[in-house]
Amino acid sequence: MILASLPPFLQPASLSQAEVRALSPAALAYVGDAVYELFVRRGCLFPPTRIRTYHQRVVSFVRAETQAQFARAWQADLTPHECDILKQGRNSASGGPKRITLETYQYATGFETLIGYLYLTDPPRLQELLETIEFDSSISEISG
Repeated sequence: MILASLPPFLQPASLSQAEVRALSPAALAYVGDAVYELFVRRGCLFPPTRIRTYHQRVVSFVRAETQAQFARAWQADLTPHECDILKQGRNSASGGPKRITLETYQYATGFETLIGYLYLTDPPRLQELLETIEFDSSISEISG
């Protein structure tokens, strides 16, 4: 299990439900972005390659379009509460980069919000969802 093997400073903080509920979707997405990128960086380490190739591979997974694809693909397997968290994140995103559609940006923000929420509240569930991501397959093969 990836999260269990992290050093203590990378383990999720012990927050009460009230503390987590007090966080905005943007704050959860902020945490989720960092957690997801670290997960992707670890997943892209093999096969060993040049730093530039690592970077290109990581970017292909962390870009908004890919995050939105994962959010859509996960929706059928999410609990009603997880769907609510994803929706709150989507609804909190109002103005994204000009290179992508607003809908894509919203789904990507919802994805990051869900990652942040699960990181803080249910790491085993986060691990379960993240394990569906295959680093040896093409990004274009992700289905929604």
